[in-house]
Amino acid sequence: MQKQPRRQVKEARSLLENIITSKDNPVIKLYQKLSSSKKERLQYGLFVLEGLRITEDAIREESGLSHLIVTEQAREKFGERLFQADLRDTRIIVISNELGNKIASTDNTQGVFAICRIPQQRQMTFAENGRYIVLFGLQDPGNVGMMIRTADALGIDGVIMSKSCDLYSPKVIRSTMGSVFRMDIMIENDADRLFELLTQSGAETSAAIIDKDAIPVTECSFTGRQAVLIGNEGNGLPPDISARCSRRVTIPMHGTVNSLNAAMAAGILMWELKK
Repeated sequence: MQKQPRRQVKEARSLLENIITSKDNPVIKLYQKLSSSKKERLQYGLFVLEGLRITEDAIREESGLSHLIVTEQAREKFGERLFQADLRDTRIIVISNELGNKIASTDNTQGVFAICRIPQQRQMTFAENGRYIVLFGLQDPGNVGMMIRTADALGIDGVIMSKSCDLYSPKVIRSTMGSVFRMDIMIENDADRLFELLTQSGAETSAAIIDKDAIPVTECSFTGRQAVLIGNEGNGLPPDISARCSRRVTIPMHGTVNSLNAAMAAGILMWELKK
């Protein structure tokens, strides 16, 4: 059982004889296109990863790694860990440390990069008594990634994204800390189809808003199948979307504070949803 990984390590070491130094290499050019452009990600059906932990998560969850790119330094430091996995369907490339610094999107890169296949979009399967969040109009990649990570940590059954930023942008992916590979995530940008889906699922929908007349989330009874809609960082949910929900809920706040960071608010809502 161990012969295959050991052979992979040996083969990976042999790649040091062919270290890529040019940014004009086709794979490096592809990586940079995918890193910077949603259009390119959609065209190729690929997205990128940067960092040891998230790359290991992708490998562990069998998330369709097409390329594993490591710098000389990363190969020496992390090679034994990375190459023990089954990478038969993954092309391994070693690049110079200098080139790694050029393609990195973080200040202190670990020198581990990857290209992943975007999974085929599929319809959300709603579990009995399932708990779901709908991210509607969210535009901050860091917030979206943190919400997905929090949903994973709290045991939320699924995330639906609608009219929000690109799930496969490098910053969203990095902010999920690997949760993107574990969570059931669906994208539906048509509001009519979104509510048709929620209605057909039998989910009670709650619009999270800032309004003293809304029901305090701490007083809500979340029984049966539930979906909470969370809106844009600055403007919240559009009134027409809020009006289509079964009820409107709010987070009670003290003093003169009348708003919270979107990711913080989502965390509180998800905690109450799972109680």
